[in-house]
Amino acid sequence: MKLNDAQKQTVAKWIEQGLKVAEIQKRLEAEFGARLTYLEVKLLIGDLDLLPKDQPDRPSARPAASAAGAPLPPGQTAQPAKPAPGTAESQAAKGVTLSVDELVQPGAIASGSVTFSDGQTATWYVDQLGQLGVVSRQKGYRPSAADFEQFQNALEQALSNAAY
Repeated sequence: MKLNDAQKQTVAKWIEQGLKVAEIQKRLEAEFGARLTYLEVKLLIGDLDLLPKDQPDRPSARPAASAAGAPLPPGQTAQPAKPAPGTAESQAAKGVTLSVDELVQPGAIASGSVTFSDGQTATWYVDQLGQLGVVSRQKGYRPSAADFEQFQNALEQALSNAAY
């Protein structure tokens, strides 16, 4: 859905008032008749270059620095200290890795794969209605809440970088 300038200003005002993404989603439907998925609302807010109160601050645009404080070459990122292998911290430090398919799955507008911090893999897709689907390779597997949140944030970043 395309919003006109007045509607965009209204959404910006809602964000300034501290409304969360889910609340904005409900108000868009109630006031403008726009039924959008949660992801679509997050992408809309990203297009408006705004940050709702329930989202963590965006990382700074400054280049990453090494432990000595010197800027790193382009394409490299600072690596945190590695915890002892086999500990819960080492599993969490692995984090979630996400890839976006160059050739999108049939029936989807975007697709890819994800590896969660415990090593389990799944494929993901966003369908024509903007709904997210995640299909684990291990039947019945459910990632931790922290992993899934990290996945959603990585997906939002990847899709906004790819101009979806």
